[in-house]
Amino acid sequence: MRNLRFDIAYDGTDFCGWQFQPRKPTIEGCLASVLKKILKDHTHLVASSRTDAGVHAAGQVANLRTGSPIPCCNLQRALNDALPLSIRINGVQEATPDFHARYDAKAKIYRYRILQVRIPSPFIARFAHHVPRALDRSRMAKAARLLEGEHDFTSFAASDPASGEPGNHSESSVRRIFMSRIFWRPRTSILVYEVRGSGFLYRMVRNIAGTLLEIGLGKLEPDEMARILESRDRARAGPTAPARGLCLVKVEY
Repeated sequence: MRNLRFDIAYDGTDFCGWQFQPRKPTIEGCLASVLKKILKDHTHLVASSRTDAGVHAAGQVANLRTGSPIPCCNLQRALNDALPLSIRINGVQEATPDFHARYDAKAKIYRYRILQVRIPSPFIARFAHHVPRALDRSRMAKAARLLEGEHDFTSFAASDPASGEPGNHSESSVRRIFMSRIFWRPRTSILVYEVRGSGFLYRMVRNIAGTLLEIGLGKLEPDEMARILESRDRARAGPTAPARGLCLVKVEY
């Protein structure tokens, strides 16, 4: 039995997230349907992260066990020929028998993009949250840095455990954030929040992004970020930022 690793990119706009849902378009459902036709056997993909509805990925990783002898390069070509253009397979390779896309992940990088123009381009609007109002980037950057280190992120976790990570309130809400920063891309007028961590709770990055926006708009002080963390109270943090701005950039093993 082979264990295959898939490197996947997708535009999540028209999908109800990664995880399979009956009678709804999902990334997992679309991939599983195509894989079953090609491999001619049962398919069960394990993803590094069950991204939410409307969230994108440039570096999603999944693994699959199969008895099919199809070479990796041929399988990659067949998948990209059959899948919609919104889902691309950037790589297929043989993995070790014990490789697990989710449990073996050491770190993940997410980016949340905020488009700072008066009229958003239709070529960017699907992949960034449009905020035409001025944002204080220095205040946001100061607040973002306060998230680095090991913390209990209960204040930034969604209450619905139906999908996402960890998806179980009995699991610890403590995560380690290795890097949390704000940077500006003047050519495209996009403000980016980038975070690298050991793992993330359900909607954690979008809740952090929403809180950073409140700080950038002057509704909260930067130092309030530390107090929000300590409170372990979701009501103290900002609103959940829209899914379209979020992208899973990379998974590290």
